[in-house]
Formats: sequence, C-alpha cells, structure tokens
Amino acid sequence: MIACFGSIQVGRRAASDVPRIACILNPKARDGLSIRQWESFKPALKEAGFEIELHRTKEPGHAMDIARDLSDGVHDLVVAIGGDGTVHEVASGLRGSDKVLGILPIGSGNDYARAHGIPTPKGNKFKDMQGAVDILVNGTDRKVGAIRVEGPPAPDHPSKAAPIPRTCNGEPETDGNLVRWSFLESDGGVTSVVNRMKDEGQFKRIRGQMKYTLLAIKAIIKWKKESGTIAIDGRKGESIDLSGLFCMSMCQTFGGGYRVAPGAKPTQGHASLVTAWGLSKSQMLRLMGPLEKGRHIGMWSVTMQDASRVEFGHSSGEPMFINVDGEAVITTPITMQYHNDQLTVRGATSIPNE
Repeated sequence: MIACFGSIQVGRRAASDVPRIACILNPKARDGLSIRQWESFKPALKEAGFEIELHRTKEPGHAMDIARDLSDGVHDLVVAIGGDGTVHEVASGLRGSDKVLGILPIGSGNDYARAHGIPTPKGNKFKDMQGAVDILVNGTDRKVGAIRVEGPPAPDHPSKAAPIPRTCNGEPETDGNLVRWSFLESDGGVTSVVNRMKDEGQFKRIRGQMKYTLLAIKAIIKWKKESGTIAIDGRKGESIDLSGLFCMSMCQTFGGGYRVAPGAKPTQGHASLVTAWGLSKSQMLRLMGPLEKGRHIGMWSVTMQDASRVEFGHSSGEPMFINVDGEAVITTPITMQYHNDQLTVRGATSIPNE
C-alpha cells in the first residue's frame, strides 16, 4: 500500500487536512547525539507539511507505554526516533493495532530501518535526512511478522535496571517469565556479551559498525566455553557447544550492518535461523570479515534455515543473556515463536531482497 498524504484519504482524515504525526524521541540514542540530529530533522518535517507532537522517553520501556497510548489515537503516523532499541519499543506498543510505524533512524545500529530501505547515518553524519523524511510522506506501508520471545528477565545490572513486564507484550506461558517481541532479530552467544558491554558504556565514543566490531573482538577474547541445548520446530533437542552465535532473524543485518542472515527480509513470512556452534576463538575472530559481507554460511558449522519455533537452553555455566532487537533483556531458557502480520511499517518503495 502506498502512503501519500498529498492526494489520497488517510484513515478518517481528509486529504486536505494537515497530517498529524506523533514522534517518540529517545534522547539517549546514539549516546545523546539524537537530540542534536532531531533539531535537524524538525525543519524538514515541518516543510513536508506535518503537524508534529513530540514525546521524549525517560527510561527503558517508556516508549512502549507511549506508543501503546497512541495506538488508538488520531495521528496518521507514529514515528520512532532513535536506534533499533527505540524502534523495538515503539513497534511493541503499536503491535496488533492498525497504526503505522514510521522510522527516523538516529541510533548506533539502525538495522531495522536499513531493512525497510530507509537511509541511515554513517559515523556522525546523516547525509540523506531528506530521504528519510520523504519516506514518511510517500513511503510504502508493509505488514510484517514478529517473533515472540519468552524467558526469565535479565537481572539488575549497575548500568541497566532489570526489564519489567508491559501489557502490550501479553502474558507469559510460565509464571515469572518476561515476554518481548522481536521485529529485527533475537540472538545469543558471543553477541550477548557484546550487548552487555555496550550497556556498560565500553567504546562509548565510537559509533556505528566500528563500535560493534571492537566490542565483538573483546568479547571473543574473553569468551569462556559453555554448553546448551536447542530444539527447532518441534524436533528432538540436541546438545551444543555455545562457542559461537545463534540468531533468529526477521531481517538481513544487525550489529550496525553485519549481514548475519543474508537474503532475509521483514516480509518473508517466517524467521531465518542462523547458527554457528563449537567455534574456537580463532574461528570466531576469522568469521567476522565474512559475517560482515554475508559470506559466512557454510563455513565451519555455520548454517541458515527457515524456522518458526526454537527452544533454547543452557546446560553449563551461568544462564546466557539473550538479545531482543539489540537489548539484552532475557536469559535462558527461552522459547522463540514466529507470528505473522503483527505490525505495519512505512518504508521505501523498494526494500533489500524484496
């Protein structure tokens, strides 16, 4: 469906009306750079004819509450302004409604925006802000699926409080568990350590893909061998050496552009499961180059397959942190289940792999 505010009816509002958008801004995205970049976006949005209502988040999870309150409101569009974490929260709040999600990517990774063909910043510069605004005006609306992730919540951490349940995510099947919905990808292994270090502010002054590369190198060097179990689509579970990574993904990239699930797209109607188990530290380091370019499938134990349900647990060591759209909010054991038609997203006319 094409969205064009200038010439067609939008919801119940007449085409002659000024289109109203609710913008949800994470002032801490991109290590605080988001506020400065928002000031550059605002004139372009007004020039495009939008009437803007701005909401600033105050703490982790706040964007979910704001988006949930807006899900049955009068706005033509609800826009997430930040990185993948902000997009995840706004998408979670809008999930199941008929409200359309727009994205102005001003975060560190911006992989969900990338999957929808939206221009993203490089380093500290955003060379095509106008292109991102133009998609909000004349983009294509797509219905996409998501992955329901359930497991014990991550514990309190000095740099990040334990996540709390939100009604927009639904009730857990097991008492005490946390439910989150993944629109980009959910992963574990060495990538779990990467995100925990990011939360602690390591390599804070470095942005974009380089931050994730340096964090990954450090995480691999410090990695301690652990074991676990995995069961895919109801098949018998198997024991695995957790040295490596797994990713259940709706999109091609995460970590600021790493092509972890090459060929995946948010409209594909299933999740893509990438696994790499039993790798040595040397192999993990050598995998990073091919992983960036999407040439890692088939190397050593690296596989990629369609999947609808995955059950994943640990059998040695401490419970493993599981990232949901870039946030380490859940620990093992977990279940991940794909569900169709959960959200409508406004993206470019053409998106990668479509």
